[in-house]
Amino acid sequence: MSRHRIAPQHPVATLLVVGWVATGSFLMTAAGDAPAVPRSEALTASPQPRPAAVPLPSPRTMGALRSGEIGRDSGTRPEPEPEPTVDPDEALAARLAPVVKSTSVSLSVAVLDPEDGRTASYGVRAGTTYDTASIVKVDILVALLLHAQDEGRRLTAGERAYATSMIRVSDNASADALWSAIGGAPGLDAANRRLGLTSTTAGGDGLWGLTQTTASDQLVLLSAVFGDDSASDLSAASRAYVRELMAGIAADQDWGVSAAGPATGLKNGWLPRTATGLWDINSIGRITVDGHAYLLAVLSRGSVSKEAGIALVEKVAGTAVPALGEPA
Repeated sequence: MSRHRIAPQHPVATLLVVGWVATGSFLMTAAGDAPAVPRSEALTASPQPRPAAVPLPSPRTMGALRSGEIGRDSGTRPEPEPEPTVDPDEALAARLAPVVKSTSVSLSVAVLDPEDGRTASYGVRAGTTYDTASIVKVDILVALLLHAQDEGRRLTAGERAYATSMIRVSDNASADALWSAIGGAPGLDAANRRLGLTSTTAGGDGLWGLTQTTASDQLVLLSAVFGDDSASDLSAASRAYVRELMAGIAADQDWGVSAAGPATGLKNGWLPRTATGLWDINSIGRITVDGHAYLLAVLSRGSVSKEAGIALVEKVAGTAVPALGEPA
């Protein structure tokens, strides 16, 4: 008689084999890997009929039965669990913690990736606003353009001259002229309602620099200017005009958020408060980091000098974009 080896694939098969072993025909282990019984012992055993073959499920099928995966491709490994993501606001707060700890200046920061809509913000609290100082000049220009669009006309030569001086060199007399052209505070507030700025209130008594705003609202304004598709009423031609002026800021005013990356649109504001002797320093714009564009706004109040405020705003700007992580 030739020697035999059997490799059972399932506990049911093992039971069948053990039953056969009881008759003296074979000696097997559950692993199916023990040697056959010596020939002399096999010859003396009483011949027994071979049990009928029982069709058994494969080990893979049994595994699917135990895991409830029948009906699916049980041979496919499950997808790994996604890595937990860090909340961008929490990431920004963590990055800003050493800066905030070292100063008494009040800060508000917001950054937006316009391609995928990811945002991070810090210091944006309900009811808390900041003086705009001269960053409101972008808002004044946008309101002027909306006004002209409603009248179905282009800006006059005089309006264009005022707009150029107001944005590129931050000329205050030009801002005064265009503030009157848009109808003052009511005109700015009406334009902002159309744009979706919900926490911005125009300064009273002609004091446009004391317009109150938030970093988040400034992102809404920047999105109206730099967005590819108009979610507001601002036309493509109007958006292109504002971009052109913001891309040509005077060299001595190229500071602020541009410290975080080259700016393709920039407007800064600075204002000493006579009551305290402290400074409001603000910066908004569109910057590029590693070839990717971001909209960024940094607002502050309480710096001891213009220079100290600029240094702080630039330090804060550098922390904002990394808080968003890698672009999608």
